[in-house]
Amino acid sequence: MHILVTGGLGFIGSNFIRLMLDSGYSVTNLDNLSYGSSIDSLRGVEPNPKYRLFRGDICDAPLVEGLVKEVSCIVNFAAQTHVDRSISDPMSFYRTNVGGVVTLLEAVRKSGRDVRLVQIGTDESYGDTAKGSFREADRLSPSSPYSASKASADLYALSYRRTYGIDAVVTRCTNNFGPFQSPEKLIPKTIIRAEKGLKVPVYGTGSNVRDWIYVEDHCRAVKAVMESGSPGEIYNISAESELDNLTVIRKVLRMMSLPETLIEFVEDRPGHDVRYSLDSGKLRADLGWRPLHSFDDALSSTVGWYLGNEWWWGPLADERTLSPAPWKLKW
Repeated sequence: MHILVTGGLGFIGSNFIRLMLDSGYSVTNLDNLSYGSSIDSLRGVEPNPKYRLFRGDICDAPLVEGLVKEVSCIVNFAAQTHVDRSISDPMSFYRTNVGGVVTLLEAVRKSGRDVRLVQIGTDESYGDTAKGSFREADRLSPSSPYSASKASADLYALSYRRTYGIDAVVTRCTNNFGPFQSPEKLIPKTIIRAEKGLKVPVYGTGSNVRDWIYVEDHCRAVKAVMESGSPGEIYNISAESELDNLTVIRKVLRMMSLPETLIEFVEDRPGHDVRYSLDSGKLRADLGWRPLHSFDDALSSTVGWYLGNEWWWGPLADERTLSPAPWKLKW
């Protein structure tokens, strides 16, 4: 089977491509190498005869239409994903996260071929909740330009299923962590700033709660949906590992044998959601997926990976990326 992975040089996309190649798939990777991507994330994969890379934008209709003619499935990881950046520059998120998805859908529609599109969404589309967990049929209530763009993309995918009969399916996952994640994200930023002896910023009181999933478990879930998910369905993906941000940061510092005096409470970002929580019972019951990694074991492995792989993150970890208040910057 030959699949097109968009955004395959990003964090989750690169981990997914490694899994798919190990599983015997042929993979075409379309990536524009923007700030969320790194060519080094797939170092060593390039010689694989089942892998090829195209540098390009998912908004480039002629390019996308040509690639769609060669594949049986598209898995769309391509997106701008950092909430803080979306607060500073919302239009770029609209262009990629909404316009890019419509370009993919149009390419599938115009091809007249039976091509499945797996749209990778986010738990942030539901908004936050003080109690309980969101299910797939719950209403969407995004709080940031980023989550609004992702919610819109999901709705476009589902509308193309209903209107044109396109084989589209949507996944929504909780917070990922693991190797090759951008230094601007919470866990890598904590590790890198602490390793450099810098203060580790905590937004507000650090009480914001997220469900954390190791990236390999997320990739296995996407693979299951790609292979066996029902057209037009939404699948929540969660590991049931809910922790507040301050607890996560403290765990990282303990694993690094560093003091909590490195923690510095800073101004909270605008519109910061209090708690995300997803019910992934549908995915577990229908497709038999389960997470294989505990949070603490996966976090320990992740800390070790970043400490041993400065060659990868070093060129990406500048003052802007590691900023304690990135939403205030001009991107």
